[in-house]
Amino acid sequence: MSTSPNATTHDISAGDLGAASQQKAFWPYGWWKIFDFKIGIVPLPIYFVLIGLIAAFIYTGKGKLSSDILVSIAILAVGGFTCAELGKRLPIIKNLGAAAIFATFLPSYLVYAHLLPEPVIASTKEFFKASNFLYLYIACIIVGSIVGMDRQSLIKGIVKIFIPLACGVITAAAAGTLVGTVLGLGTFHTFFYIIVPMMGGGVGEGVIPISIGYSLITHGDQGVILAEILPMVMMGSLTCIVFSGLLNHLGKRRPELTGDGRITPDGDQIGDIRAAATGVIDPVTIGAAGVTAVALYLIGVLGQKLFDFPAPVSMLFIAFVMKAIKAVSPQLQQGGQVISKFFATSVTYPLLFSVGVSITPWEKLTSAFTFLNIVVIVCTVVVLMTTGFFVAKRINMYPIDVAVVCSCSAAQGGTGDVAILTAANRLQLLPFCSIATRLGGATMVSVALVMMRLLI
Repeated sequence: MSTSPNATTHDISAGDLGAASQQKAFWPYGWWKIFDFKIGIVPLPIYFVLIGLIAAFIYTGKGKLSSDILVSIAILAVGGFTCAELGKRLPIIKNLGAAAIFATFLPSYLVYAHLLPEPVIASTKEFFKASNFLYLYIACIIVGSIVGMDRQSLIKGIVKIFIPLACGVITAAAAGTLVGTVLGLGTFHTFFYIIVPMMGGGVGEGVIPISIGYSLITHGDQGVILAEILPMVMMGSLTCIVFSGLLNHLGKRRPELTGDGRITPDGDQIGDIRAAATGVIDPVTIGAAGVTAVALYLIGVLGQKLFDFPAPVSMLFIAFVMKAIKAVSPQLQQGGQVISKFFATSVTYPLLFSVGVSITPWEKLTSAFTFLNIVVIVCTVVVLMTTGFFVAKRINMYPIDVAVVCSCSAAQGGTGDVAILTAANRLQLLPFCSIATRLGGATMVSVALVMMRLLI
């Protein structure tokens, strides 16, 4: 009598499991349990192998380490997931987004304290700057998130999000300036040197143009101005990470206040895709979605060169239009979802580690830790998120998710968005956060420079 292959496989699997439960032999069943224990996504034995390999390459390279993609994957995986696991396992503060904080700021401290090997630092910095790693991540997350959303919810969300964002930014800027004035920092200093840098869209698109503009208007030294305002961006972003982690914790206790990654209660996030897509998503479709994300980002890069408009925003707009007019097939949309989830689960903490090592100087961050600065920054962030929360509630949006998006108005650019959303466990909101960071930041910088010109 013949037996089907499926039946044979089932019988063998059942036999293996039965033997494992009865014998409990270390090899291979005990070893499999060890292999299934992971640091982040890295199996424990492979984790130690990677550490040994990095040490061996440093030794054989006579103090130098390659920055090619294979070695960099090993370094970032070990570093990023180690820091994140430390944050996840700490009692109490794990609810404050400690995994994202540790993955970003612990590497920064290790570099400052010379506790990371110099070859690891040099390799990480070179890879981060040469590979455009951050923008590959943002492209895949944004495109995957947009094509994975319910079409009607996306259109309504894009239109409605501007209301709580505008209310939050205006109210927070006024409140923060008032607090700084009351504390004796001065209205001019508080607004132009604390609030504007915080809400200017990050480093490359925010504080650098701000410092250039301020130096031209005041005839001051750009380097001195940059050193004064840069810490405000980092402190503001850190504060947003902490409060977003708290909102995530609140969402678990009050589920009626959150859409778990949706900002409007209309529609199922992936319902329209499931209804239209057929068959199993194959590797070719996933690869096609990845190439599509890269192509859209490159269109944005070209647009930035031609029209000086931020590439991520251009990419977001193109992806939004394609989704709105149903230009992308449901099958490819499902592929985009897979790409987005892969980057969210497997690449986020390694990316944050590289950010901490490469572009987050510890001494700049700590220089913002004065009592008065902390009070102003915390009050500004609290008002920003609280305003977004209650405005969203009034216009039938999910308050917690909208408050998290509003907090990205005070983020450290794209890297801050990623850290904030990682702490909030809502990376699918990255398209809306890009609007808050890029467009909101550009508006804040433009308004601030015009106001300073009029006042001086």
